[in-house]
Amino acid sequence: MKNYKKVLCVIPARGGSKGLKNKNIRKVCGKPLVYYPVTAAIKSKVCDDVFVSTDSKKISKIAKKYGADVPFLRKKLFSGDLVTTEATLKNALIEYEKYKKINYDICVFLTCTKLFRKIKWIKEAVNVLKKNPKVDSAFSVHKFYTHLWHRPNKKKLKKVLPWMAKYTSRQIAPALYREDTSLVLATRSKFWRKGKRIGKHVHIIVNQDPFTGIDIHDEKDLYLAEAAMKYMKKNKLADH
Repeated sequence: MKNYKKVLCVIPARGGSKGLKNKNIRKVCGKPLVYYPVTAAIKSKVCDDVFVSTDSKKISKIAKKYGADVPFLRKKLFSGDLVTTEATLKNALIEYEKYKKINYDICVFLTCTKLFRKIKWIKEAVNVLKKNPKVDSAFSVHKFYTHLWHRPNKKKLKKVLPWMAKYTSRQIAPALYREDTSLVLATRSKFWRKGKRIGKHVHIIVNQDPFTGIDIHDEKDLYLAEAAMKYMKKNKLADH
Protein backbone atom coordinates (compact mmCIF):
# COMPACT_ATOMS: atom_id res chain seq x y z
CA MET A 1 0.00 0.00 0.00
CA LYS A 2 1.36 3.40 -1.00
CA ASN A 3 2.73 5.47 1.92
CA TYR A 4 1.78 2.76 4.42
CA LYS A 5 3.33 3.39 7.84
CA LYS A 6 4.79 0.35 9.60
CA VAL A 7 3.92 0.29 13.30
CA LEU A 8 5.82 -1.52 16.05
CA CYS A 9 4.50 -1.85 19.59
CA VAL A 10 7.17 -2.33 22.26
CA ILE A 11 6.21 -3.59 25.73
CA PRO A 12 9.15 -3.61 28.17
CA ALA A 13 8.88 -6.39 30.77
CA ARG A 14 12.16 -7.21 32.44
CA GLY A 15 12.41 -10.00 34.99
CA GLY A 16 14.15 -8.14 37.79
CA SER A 17 12.06 -6.09 40.21
CA LYS A 18 13.07 -5.06 43.73
CA GLY A 19 9.71 -3.68 44.84
CA LEU A 20 7.53 -6.57 43.68
CA LYS A 21 9.12 -9.89 42.76
CA ASN A 22 8.16 -11.20 39.31
CA LYS A 23 6.09 -8.05 38.94
CA ASN A 24 5.29 -8.31 35.25
CA ILE A 25 3.71 -11.75 35.63
CA ARG A 26 1.87 -11.15 38.90
CA LYS A 27 -1.86 -11.55 38.36
CA VAL A 28 -4.77 -9.11 38.40
CA CYS A 29 -8.19 -10.73 37.97
CA GLY A 30 -6.54 -14.00 37.02
CA LYS A 31 -4.34 -12.62 34.24
CA PRO A 32 -0.60 -11.77 34.41
CA LEU A 33 0.21 -8.08 34.05
CA VAL A 34 1.93 -8.63 30.70
CA TYR A 35 -1.37 -9.95 29.31
CA TYR A 36 -3.05 -6.54 29.47
CA PRO A 37 -0.80 -4.46 27.18
CA VAL A 38 -0.25 -7.36 24.77
CA THR A 39 -3.99 -7.93 24.42
CA ALA A 40 -4.72 -4.21 24.08
CA ALA A 41 -2.11 -3.79 21.34
CA ILE A 42 -3.43 -6.78 19.38
CA LYS A 43 -7.07 -5.73 19.75
CA SER A 44 -6.27 -2.20 18.57
CA LYS A 45 -5.40 -3.63 15.13
CA VAL A 46 -3.11 -0.67 14.42
CA CYS A 47 0.18 -2.41 15.33
CA ASP A 48 1.90 -4.55 12.72
CA ASP A 49 4.03 -6.28 15.37
CA VAL A 50 3.80 -6.51 19.14
CA PHE A 51 7.23 -7.09 20.68
CA VAL A 52 7.78 -7.79 24.38
CA SER A 53 11.28 -6.78 25.38
CA THR A 54 12.33 -9.00 28.28
CA ASP A 55 15.38 -10.66 29.77
CA SER A 56 13.28 -13.44 31.30
CA LYS A 57 12.54 -16.80 29.67
CA LYS A 58 9.48 -17.16 31.90
CA ILE A 59 8.02 -13.80 30.87
CA SER A 60 8.87 -14.59 27.25
CA LYS A 61 6.89 -17.84 27.37
CA ILE A 62 3.85 -16.17 28.94
CA ALA A 63 3.95 -13.19 26.54
CA LYS A 64 4.05 -15.55 23.55
CA LYS A 65 1.05 -17.42 24.94
CA TYR A 66 -1.01 -14.25 24.60
CA GLY A 67 0.19 -13.43 21.10
CA ALA A 68 3.29 -11.26 21.50
CA ASP A 69 6.48 -11.79 19.54
CA VAL A 70 9.58 -12.48 21.66
CA PRO A 71 12.20 -13.80 19.24
CA PHE A 72 15.15 -13.05 21.55
CA LEU A 73 15.88 -11.94 25.11
CA ARG A 74 17.03 -8.48 26.12
CA LYS A 75 20.75 -8.18 26.87
CA LYS A 76 21.88 -7.69 30.49
CA LEU A 77 23.27 -4.28 29.58
CA PHE A 78 19.72 -3.03 29.11
CA SER A 79 18.12 -4.90 32.01
CA GLY A 80 19.47 -3.14 35.10
CA ASP A 81 17.55 -1.02 37.60
CA LEU A 82 19.16 2.21 36.39
CA VAL A 83 18.58 1.72 32.67
CA THR A 84 16.28 4.49 31.42
CA THR A 85 13.06 3.87 29.56
CA GLU A 86 14.50 5.83 26.62
CA ALA A 87 17.54 3.53 26.42
CA THR A 88 15.27 0.47 26.64
CA LEU A 89 13.00 1.65 23.84
CA LYS A 90 15.92 2.64 21.59
CA ASN A 91 17.57 -0.75 22.06
CA ALA A 92 14.31 -2.64 21.53
CA LEU A 93 13.57 -0.82 18.27
CA ILE A 94 17.05 -1.22 16.82
CA GLU A 95 17.42 -4.89 17.78
CA TYR A 96 13.94 -5.84 16.57
CA GLU A 97 14.46 -4.04 13.25
CA LYS A 98 17.67 -5.99 12.78
CA TYR A 99 15.81 -9.21 13.45
CA LYS A 100 12.89 -8.41 11.13
CA LYS A 101 15.09 -6.75 8.51
CA ILE A 102 12.60 -3.89 8.12
CA ASN A 103 12.31 -0.32 9.36
CA TYR A 104 9.33 0.91 11.34
CA ASP A 105 7.85 4.39 10.95
CA ILE A 106 5.78 4.62 14.13
CA CYS A 107 6.50 3.13 17.54
CA VAL A 108 3.96 2.41 20.28
CA PHE A 109 4.96 2.15 23.94
CA LEU A 110 2.78 0.34 26.48
CA THR A 111 3.75 -0.85 29.96
CA CYS A 112 2.65 -3.78 32.08
CA THR A 113 2.27 -1.76 35.29
CA LYS A 114 -0.45 0.59 34.05
CA LEU A 115 -3.50 -1.43 33.06
CA PHE A 116 -6.33 1.06 32.71
CA ARG A 117 -5.86 2.13 29.12
CA LYS A 118 -8.59 2.13 26.52
CA ILE A 119 -7.96 0.45 23.18
CA LYS A 120 -9.39 3.49 21.41
CA TRP A 121 -6.52 5.56 22.83
CA ILE A 122 -4.00 3.33 21.05
CA LYS A 123 -5.95 3.68 17.82
CA GLU A 124 -6.17 7.45 18.16
CA ALA A 125 -2.47 7.85 18.96
CA VAL A 126 -1.35 5.85 15.92
CA ASN A 127 -3.91 7.28 13.51
CA VAL A 128 -3.07 10.87 14.44
CA LEU A 129 0.54 10.24 13.42
CA LYS A 130 -0.53 8.52 10.22
CA LYS A 131 -2.83 11.36 9.21
CA ASN A 132 -0.87 14.40 10.41
CA PRO A 133 2.82 14.55 9.44
CA LYS A 134 3.31 17.61 11.67
CA VAL A 135 2.69 15.61 14.85
CA ASP A 136 5.75 13.88 16.34
CA SER A 137 4.10 12.05 19.22
CA ALA A 138 0.64 11.33 20.62
CA PHE A 139 0.06 10.13 24.15
CA SER A 140 -2.36 9.81 27.05
CA VAL A 141 -2.62 12.49 29.72
CA HIS A 142 -4.76 12.80 32.83
CA LYS A 143 -6.42 16.14 33.44
CA PHE A 144 -6.37 17.22 37.09
CA TYR A 145 -6.45 20.18 39.46
CA THR A 146 -4.12 20.64 42.42
CA HIS A 147 -1.50 23.02 43.74
CA LEU A 148 2.05 21.88 43.17
CA TRP A 149 5.14 22.94 45.10
CA HIS A 150 8.82 22.56 44.31
CA ARG A 151 12.18 23.60 45.68
CA PRO A 152 14.15 25.09 42.76
CA ASN A 153 17.90 24.82 43.18
CA LYS A 154 17.37 23.46 46.72
CA LYS A 155 16.15 26.86 47.87
CA LYS A 156 12.90 28.03 49.44
CA LEU A 157 9.70 26.14 48.62
CA LYS A 158 7.47 27.83 46.07
CA LYS A 159 4.42 27.13 43.96
CA VAL A 160 5.21 25.65 40.55
CA LEU A 161 3.10 28.12 38.55
CA PRO A 162 2.22 31.80 39.18
CA TRP A 163 -1.55 31.22 39.12
CA MET A 164 -1.18 28.88 42.09
CA ALA A 165 -0.48 31.89 44.32
CA LYS A 166 -4.26 32.09 44.80
CA TYR A 167 -6.75 29.31 45.34
CA THR A 168 -9.65 29.12 42.97
CA SER A 169 -12.44 26.81 41.88
CA ARG A 170 -11.28 23.77 39.94
CA GLN A 171 -13.98 24.58 37.36
CA ILE A 172 -12.21 27.79 36.32
CA ALA A 173 -8.58 26.93 37.13
CA PRO A 174 -6.10 26.50 34.25
CA ALA A 175 -5.83 22.89 33.08
CA LEU A 176 -2.99 20.68 34.27
CA TYR A 177 -2.13 17.43 32.51
CA ARG A 178 -0.18 14.51 33.96
CA GLU A 179 1.83 12.84 31.23
CA ASP A 180 0.97 9.13 31.01
CA THR A 181 3.13 7.86 28.15
CA SER A 182 3.30 4.49 29.93
CA LEU A 183 -0.44 4.07 29.33
CA VAL A 184 -0.29 4.90 25.63
CA LEU A 185 2.38 6.54 23.50
CA ALA A 186 2.84 6.58 19.75
CA THR A 187 5.84 8.41 18.37
CA ARG A 188 7.83 8.54 15.19
CA SER A 189 10.66 6.03 15.22
CA LYS A 190 13.32 8.65 14.47
CA PHE A 191 12.98 9.98 18.01
CA TRP A 192 13.49 6.58 19.63
CA ARG A 193 16.60 6.10 17.51
CA LYS A 194 17.94 9.33 19.04
CA GLY A 195 17.16 8.13 22.55
CA LYS A 196 14.13 10.40 22.95
CA ARG A 197 10.73 9.21 24.09
CA ILE A 198 8.69 11.98 22.44
CA GLY A 199 9.17 14.78 19.92
CA LYS A 200 8.39 18.50 20.23
CA HIS A 201 5.05 18.58 18.44
CA VAL A 202 2.56 16.51 20.39
CA HIS A 203 -1.09 15.49 20.42
CA ILE A 204 -2.60 14.66 23.81
CA ILE A 205 -5.40 12.20 24.54
CA VAL A 206 -7.13 13.54 27.64
CA ASN A 207 -8.79 11.40 30.30
CA GLN A 208 -10.11 12.08 33.80
CA ASP A 209 -10.32 8.46 34.91
CA PRO A 210 -8.79 8.15 38.42
CA PHE A 211 -7.91 4.51 37.77
CA THR A 212 -5.29 5.57 35.21
CA GLY A 213 -3.16 6.75 38.14
CA ILE A 214 -2.70 3.19 39.43
CA ASP A 215 0.88 2.15 38.68
CA ILE A 216 1.76 -1.30 39.98
CA HIS A 217 5.04 -1.48 41.90
CA ASP A 218 4.08 -3.08 45.23
CA GLU A 219 1.42 -5.25 46.90
CA LYS A 220 -0.81 -2.26 47.68
CA ASP A 221 -0.84 -1.30 44.01
CA LEU A 222 -1.83 -4.85 43.08
CA TYR A 223 -4.70 -4.68 45.55
CA LEU A 224 -5.90 -1.37 44.11
CA ALA A 225 -5.66 -2.65 40.53
CA GLU A 226 -7.60 -5.82 41.39
CA ALA A 227 -10.37 -3.83 43.10
CA ALA A 228 -10.54 -1.29 40.25
CA MET A 229 -10.65 -4.02 37.60
CA LYS A 230 -13.49 -5.81 39.40
CA TYR A 231 -15.40 -2.55 39.70
CA MET A 232 -15.00 -1.89 35.98
CA LYS A 233 -16.12 -5.39 35.04
CA LYS A 234 -19.11 -5.24 37.39
CA ASN A 235 -20.20 -1.95 35.85
CA LYS A 236 -19.31 -3.06 32.32
CA LEU A 237 -16.62 -0.39 31.94
CA ALA A 238 -13.72 -2.73 31.17
CA ASP A 239 -12.05 -2.38 27.78
CA HIS A 240 -10.46 -5.84 27.76
